[in-house]
Amino acid sequence: MKFLTVRELRNKSSQIWKELQDEQEMVITNNGRPVAILSSINENNFEVSLNSIRRARAIEAMSSLQKESINQRTNEISLDEINQEIKAARKSLNK
Repeated sequence: MKFLTVRELRNKSSQIWKELQDEQEMVITNNGRPVAILSSINENNFEVSLNSIRRARAIEAMSSLQKESINQRTNEISLDEINQEIKAARKSLNK
């Protein structure tokens, strides 16, 4: 996989678009850190590619929430405790 800086993308964009067909994916970096991925797509696979990216982001978000729950030990809360929290929250909203 090829890595490009933001500056290279700006200054050599026409060359990069040509190379993207062969490379399939390129990582764009800013100050040495990855900030974006360029991926070669076409009319036929656009929807599938977009759905795959969205699905990957959702999985990443869920994984992050699960890790946060473990770190905060909220994964150990019982169903009864969860229901009590929901009931208390709903009650405070109705006031």
